[in-house]
Amino acid sequence: MIRMILSLILLTFSLNAEEIYATFTVEADKSANLAFISSGIVEKVNVDIGSAVKKGEILAQLENSDIKAMLDVSRTTLKYAQKDFDRQVKIKKLIDEARFDAVANKYESAKNQLAYQEALFNKTFLKAPFNGVIYAEDVEVGDAVSGMMLKTVFKIQSLKKRKLILEFDQKYNRLVKAGDIFKYSVDGDEKIYTGEISKVYPQVNAKDRKMRAEVKAEGIMPGLFGDGYILIEDKK
Repeated sequence: MIRMILSLILLTFSLNAEEIYATFTVEADKSANLAFISSGIVEKVNVDIGSAVKKGEILAQLENSDIKAMLDVSRTTLKYAQKDFDRQVKIKKLIDEARFDAVANKYESAKNQLAYQEALFNKTFLKAPFNGVIYAEDVEVGDAVSGMMLKTVFKIQSLKKRKLILEFDQKYNRLVKAGDIFKYSVDGDEKIYTGEISKVYPQVNAKDRKMRAEVKAEGIMPGLFGDGYILIEDKK
């Protein structure tokens, strides 16, 4: 019933609309190349090609026992610096101002040192920047990595969310707008899909004189292609 109603709506709209032909390729809505920004030896690799991961999940880890040891030292230093500072606060009016300032400075320095060591420690973990799936991997346990020479060790893309990158003749650049309906089919699939243009790129591609736009989609494999028609209100 819902499909019938949708078909009637599209049919009614089509009778009062101009159809603009467009081709498209399918891309993941989000994608990223991931690399360690710290140097070290890879100690753990927790995922493989095809692994579905959640945002913040640890994908791989560098050997970090030395950094962890320094982190523990910094925590201990801060613990006692804070105790000393708290004692001095209670008797602040009874002691020399310079002495209090020295204790306060030691306490602040300990906090800063701990934050620095925590940052170094966190850099030994490579985490997923968003929910997605790993589609390329180039790292093994024991590999040496250098933060000075960034090397992509994982490629990640959104798990289900996709976008169609449309191309259409630049002569229609004033007609196509975000919100316009796009009816399309994927190569090798007879099913007709519909989507809504989410953005129109603000310039013409100088190489082929084509305009580009995006349509959100789900479940279509990246790398596929197809064609269809953008439906716009007939302004004649």
